[in-house]
Amino acid sequence: MTVLVGYLPTARGEAAFAAALEEARRRGEDLVVLNTPRSGASVSTDAVGDEAVSGLRSRAAEAGIPLHVRRQAHEGDAADELLRVADEVDASVVVIALRRRSSVGKLLMGSTAQRVLLAATRPVLAVRAPAAH
Repeated sequence: MTVLVGYLPTARGEAAFAAALEEARRRGEDLVVLNTPRSGASVSTDAVGDEAVSGLRSRAAEAGIPLHVRRQAHEGDAADELLRVADEVDASVVVIALRRRSSVGKLLMGSTAQRVLLAATRPVLAVRAPAAH
């Protein structure tokens, strides 16, 4: 089995990666990083670059954790893609990051994290990034 983390190159993504790395170490499992920007976007700040992937690989190697990085665009809902990959890799746990959103924002735009938490058929570890000062 593996630990799966949904990763974006943000402070939230870094918090999720750190938690997933620790969870993989604790469980003695491989770590799969999924970076899935929306398909068709000509430029996406959600896409992780080669330099960032090298940094993730270095951190995993230092921790002695085998790391597999998947950079694949998704159509539709990111939550559906994360859950699909969780099933594909038989993840023992899915790690996601949370962000603060207003109730109105959740109502109008939905919440990927909320959809993952409600639809997952396996454990989900939800983490928050440290507050910026």
